[in-house]
Amino acid sequence: MLTDTLIESARALAPDIVALRRAIHAEPELGLHTPLTMAKVREALADLPLEWKSGPSTTGAIATLKGGKAGAGRPRVLLRGDMDALPMDEKTDLEFASTIAGRMHACGHDTHTAMLTGAARILAARQSELAGTVDFMFQPGEEGYHGARFMLDDGLIDPLPDAAFALHIMPNAAFGVLAGRAGPLMAAADQFTITVKGKGGHASMPHDCADPVPAAAAIISAVQAMVTRRFKATNAVVVTVTQIHAGTAHNVIPDDCVLGGTIRTLSADHREKVHGLIAETARQTAAAYGVEAECELEFGFPVTICDAQAVALGEKVAKQIGGADGWRDLPDPIMGAEDFSYLLEKVPGAMFFLGVAPDGEDWTQCCAIHSPRMHVDETALPNGAAMLAGCALEFIKNGFA
Repeated sequence: MLTDTLIESARALAPDIVALRRAIHAEPELGLHTPLTMAKVREALADLPLEWKSGPSTTGAIATLKGGKAGAGRPRVLLRGDMDALPMDEKTDLEFASTIAGRMHACGHDTHTAMLTGAARILAARQSELAGTVDFMFQPGEEGYHGARFMLDDGLIDPLPDAAFALHIMPNAAFGVLAGRAGPLMAAADQFTITVKGKGGHASMPHDCADPVPAAAAIISAVQAMVTRRFKATNAVVVTVTQIHAGTAHNVIPDDCVLGGTIRTLSADHREKVHGLIAETARQTAAAYGVEAECELEFGFPVTICDAQAVALGEKVAKQIGGADGWRDLPDPIMGAEDFSYLLEKVPGAMFFLGVAPDGEDWTQCCAIHSPRMHVDETALPNGAAMLAGCALEFIKNGFA
């Protein structure tokens, strides 16, 4: 049972949580190696009785808190916070805005890390009451770098936990409200590159060429039709062409035209099917124009699937924090992607969203994540720390009861 004392502990830590968030925000780091951020985390938790593990592939680390109370089964639970930023310029008026050009914490990973440190401090203060173990996963490389997979491959999450939980802030969601859903929460995200190969020449004499440009344009249309005609309308499949590269001059037909884009799916079956159909559609459409097309696929994160019992546990904790209005069932999955999915492929667990729109404002008008103008109401962050700590305590005490 989440007590008022636990919530009060989270609120008492608000200055520390906010200070760490701001320090991380001001010095954003990219990719699998975030040494400055990791150093800030280690310093913030240096006085706690944690055992640390790190591996060769990333600067991420697992901090383990072993409970001091005997108990049957000694359950193990993992709480995760990601640490990396995005390669973009910040356009806010914050006093602690990014000091590094071309980098910004526009996805909220600075808040995720700060809330996880708050949860670690809350739980460490209750170490003697814990009849189990908590792993705090500080993970870089979530923004497309597969950081969670690397940490798994490095053996840092061994033994595997019995349950795993994570939070993600939403700056355009109601202040302090936690949300989630059982089943697919976020999509698998893959990339494709289609190279249309023709025969270039003078633009005034296209009959002497095999022009790849109109073929590429037809492929774009054909791929969109393929999605709508080969998948049910109720099946969430998204294929979006985001890049077209061809030519060097207005009077030259190029040899090649390259298309690039993203694929989003909510099941392994659809993921496999759409991969084959994109390649087939590109080849056949190109052939109709007298050119060739080659399709390369790059696998991204798998589907993020939340365990129903883990979501029910999270709902229980969220309502203890914020009352009946402190929880919202998400009606549909979100087609963004998340590498916490690698953990959820191996153990039952869930990711939840925390609304951090300014308290009292119209959250529907707020900038979303990945916006260079994204703002966070930091007074919501103790709710997140309490949520993470509460999920760990509830699972250790009652499991998925």
